[in-house]
Amino acid sequence: MRKTIFLIGMMGCGKSTVGRRLAAQLRCGFLDLDEDIVSFEGRSIPDIFADAGDGGFRLCETAALRRACAGPAQVVATGGGIVTREENIALMRGHGLVIWLNRPLEDMIADVRQDTRPNLAGDKAERMRTLFLAREALYRRAAHIEFDNRLPAPRSVAKLAQLPEIQALL
Repeated sequence: MRKTIFLIGMMGCGKSTVGRRLAAQLRCGFLDLDEDIVSFEGRSIPDIFADAGDGGFRLCETAALRRACAGPAQVVATGGGIVTREENIALMRGHGLVIWLNRPLEDMIADVRQDTRPNLAGDKAERMRTLFLAREALYRRAAHIEFDNRLPAPRSVAKLAQLPEIQALL
């Protein structure tokens, strides 16, 4: 693969699930940015949020994105808020193909577990609606491709792998 594929979108849109399967199908590496942050920082994402707040976590996220951009071409599943920093959008667009995995908001709300998501404290559904409204335009601006990800993962991956923009990277 010649360029990295960055998967962006809300929590619960399928970035990690689709990303792992897509990397396997394309026979390339896969990186879950949240897992990289946890490994590098030596603490959980809720702990980073508790200790450093959203701003501190976003700095860790940008550092992880920089490490990913410096590495080999691969499929990268980003965190839902990666687009909240302009620097991250520029990094992703400058180093690869950015795909927004979009799903109906109600499906994402149903699938997301609240206990591991520090930014969903309180009313999960209302918080996710608020986050989506705040980020939707950012996802749209960051993405080279908007992909409707409402199909089961194997079918979504098959469709993604056949996109001309992905085929051009092989």
